[in-house]
Amino acid sequence: DIDDVGHKYYLELELEDVLDRGRSVSCTAEVLYHLGSTTSAPDVQVTVQGELRSTEEADKEFYNRIRSLEKELVAENIPDSHGNVPPELEPIHLLAWVASGYVIWQNSTENTKFHLAQVKHVKQVKRSDEDLQFDYVVLLHEMVSQEVLPWQVTVLWHPQRGARVSQ
Repeated sequence: DIDDVGHKYYLELELEDVLDRGRSVSCTAEVLYHLGSTTSAPDVQVTVQGELRSTEEADKEFYNRIRSLEKELVAENIPDSHGNVPPELEPIHLLAWVASGYVIWQNSTENTKFHLAQVKHVKQVKRSDEDLQFDYVVLLHEMVSQEVLPWQVTVLWHPQRGARVSQ
């Protein structure tokens, strides 16, 4: 629909449960792109039909594992050239996916279609507070132009507060 505010799209999606790859949940989304605005992110309203499995235990386990590392975590090329993500790096990849979603949301227009291609580099940064910090260089594939664009993203994460993209 086009009205005096902008372009509105209605989507029906299937979300795959990241903890149970064989299970999906239906959802609907309403996306509004503001007319004439190249700097405003679209407004998105999402409704999920059903429940996603709780990640609380997996989140705590990941948090404790990373906090107990003697050296900061550093990794490159996730997934590798064969599409493989080592199980111990799956949470790092999922955080990059969330952060990329934020970058995509902030930088999308009706004429773009971004997709996280790869985590080129990630480095954990030790902090004095309880948050985990990861500095990423992610490669976003822009499907329309076929460009692969590097983005630097800093993610703060805590199991009780979730992910926050700070940069």
